[in-house]
Amino acid sequence: MSDIASTDELFFSRTGMDPEKVTGLVGDALSGSDDGELFLEYSQSESITFDDGRVRNASFDTAQGFGLRAVAGEATGYAHSTELSEAAIARAGETVQAVRTGKGGTVAEPPANTNRDLYTDTNPLGEMAFEDKVALLEEIDAYARAADARVRQVTASLAGTWQAVQILRGDGDRRADVRPLVRLNVSLMVGDGDRQETGSQGVGGRAVYDRWIDPDNWKPQVDEALRQALVNLESVPAPAGEMPVVLGPGWPGVLLHEAVGHGLEGDFNRKKTSAFSNLMGERVAAPGVTVVDDGTLPDRRGSLTIDDEGTPSAYNVLIEDGILKGYMQDRMNARLMGVAPTGNGRRQSFAHHPMPRMTNTYMLDGDADPEECIKAAKTGIYAVNFGGGQVDITNGKFVFSCTEAYLIEDGKLGAPVKGATLIGNGPDALTRVKLIGNDSKLDDGIGTCGKDGQGVPVGVGQPTMLLESLTVGGTAV
Repeated sequence: MSDIASTDELFFSRTGMDPEKVTGLVGDALSGSDDGELFLEYSQSESITFDDGRVRNASFDTAQGFGLRAVAGEATGYAHSTELSEAAIARAGETVQAVRTGKGGTVAEPPANTNRDLYTDTNPLGEMAFEDKVALLEEIDAYARAADARVRQVTASLAGTWQAVQILRGDGDRRADVRPLVRLNVSLMVGDGDRQETGSQGVGGRAVYDRWIDPDNWKPQVDEALRQALVNLESVPAPAGEMPVVLGPGWPGVLLHEAVGHGLEGDFNRKKTSAFSNLMGERVAAPGVTVVDDGTLPDRRGSLTIDDEGTPSAYNVLIEDGILKGYMQDRMNARLMGVAPTGNGRRQSFAHHPMPRMTNTYMLDGDADPEECIKAAKTGIYAVNFGGGQVDITNGKFVFSCTEAYLIEDGKLGAPVKGATLIGNGPDALTRVKLIGNDSKLDDGIGTCGKDGQGVPVGVGQPTMLLESLTVGGTAV
């Protein structure tokens, strides 16, 4: 966790605010409330997209502001501003006091402290000159076009952010964190006659750019995007119906994230709108299924030293050997449910209030050889990569489109298929797990999760997994 002094320059020395006065303002604003905090943020972000042989978009943005929150019971008062001044915070304090009950709330204890550092505090945006970033994207474009004559279009992008936050409570408790985040993406289109297909690959994390400018790191991303596109160029229409489905390791964990993870967030379960409500301690998945949310993995996209309420992130077991063990909690929902916060209180920016959100959510290893999962399926679909999907939290029903999938015939991989969608129910799907591979891994660092209009970076993952039956929507006649 970054020390307070490293962010005081941004929030106090530069703005002329006094930390003691601001703390007093926060204390006055939260008087009579159960909980709350002042969230200060300063961020820089950039994005460069190289498309069709030239720079298509380039942007740089600096943002700053605060969000002041007061919580009384289930009610939340929230005010935010881009003006970092004592006067603006005082005005916000008058607004959030509207939720006070008048009974004199019992102010919640501050979060526990942590001295760990999960990522560098170096600003990635200043580590490379703009010209060098463009040159990197040009080199990626040239490499992709030279790799195969069927490449017709290449899009490469580089994006980075640097976010500094400080969280103040009325009792004088202060926490700070500095969070870098970078991402490299490559997508390309290949063609053979009138047929065209695409492939894409991305990589990133809480680090600086130097990890990705090495050809030994970016060339494999281009190679993978090209491989996907060429595979899809040979794809046949997907079958439809109920059949065994094998999910590949890594990114297919996005299905687990959406169909199961959101249903295990505290707010949905406190309000009893989740398919997992009132099932604590009961079997919700097949034996061997263990799902965790872990915000403590160094340099990972979804990791946080502290969450956006100041609580240290944690390794939280959600489902253990098929038994529901816990939910992901922010401070408010944890207090109302009588449990401890889990370090999952997250917000998109100072303009948004925190809520329970995932960090890095994944399934742990089983003991099966991945090839055994395919052999045991006999016939069905092997899904390796996913595109978009939709989930209904209240019942767990999901629909996901596959961007790379294969037929399974006689226990062996067959032709790649196009247009496959997976349709099912998250809680039900977990009970249909028959084999779990020993090859669990996380995605390459590209995930962004949306909830109530807020987007935050996340990680997903899982091992190879056999589901005995799932509905596949296809295009085959």
